[in-house]
Amino acid sequence: MRLVPSSLHDDVADRLRGLIFGGSLAPGSFIDEPALCEQLGISRTPLREALKVLTAEGLLRHEPRRGCFVNQITERDLDEIFPVIALLEGRCAFEAARNASDADLAALDVLHQRLNRHAQARRISEYYETNHAIHEAIITLADNRWLAQVIGDLRKILRLARLQQLHAPGRLAQSLAEHMAVYAALQARDAEGAEAAMRTHLTRQREALRELARQRTSRISA
Repeated sequence: MRLVPSSLHDDVADRLRGLIFGGSLAPGSFIDEPALCEQLGISRTPLREALKVLTAEGLLRHEPRRGCFVNQITERDLDEIFPVIALLEGRCAFEAARNASDADLAALDVLHQRLNRHAQARRISEYYETNHAIHEAIITLADNRWLAQVIGDLRKILRLARLQQLHAPGRLAQSLAEHMAVYAALQARDAEGAEAAMRTHLTRQREALRELARQRTSRISA
């Protein structure tokens, strides 16, 4: 079946995101168009259309007469993004508390039990995966496509930073407690409590990242 151009460049955009998020195209790296065309088995046209999509998303930046580069996320970027995403995901938790059925809460209970097991065993990769699933479930329960769209766009940017906030001392246990606070508010159908707990959860993520950055700076200067 012949792909229409829009389908082809969407597919190329997905493949480029995979290379970026997987680390093959690191932050700051130059986008070598001829090499990528050869690697992906495509022509210049769909690649350039895909590059426009990723530039609009903020994953790439275009420099006149130089080309495209993978964006680099600064501490200032994180300071600006986290308060916004905390507000947005807080609102998702608010709406989820009003919308969740008993069956929805039962499904969330299964995820939170899994999260707890991973935390107790210090399986950080698996904890991240379950953490992501919980956030996605709450966004779905909010049933607000505009919130979901903006949060999805911001999350793509945050993935560029390769965030590892769970490696901060004591953060794993703290994160679990924060998730359980959100879940308790959802169970109680306490929309305002769920919103506040989710905002606290995201705010403390940023605090943990700042602590890790301070530790790295101390080691370098020591």
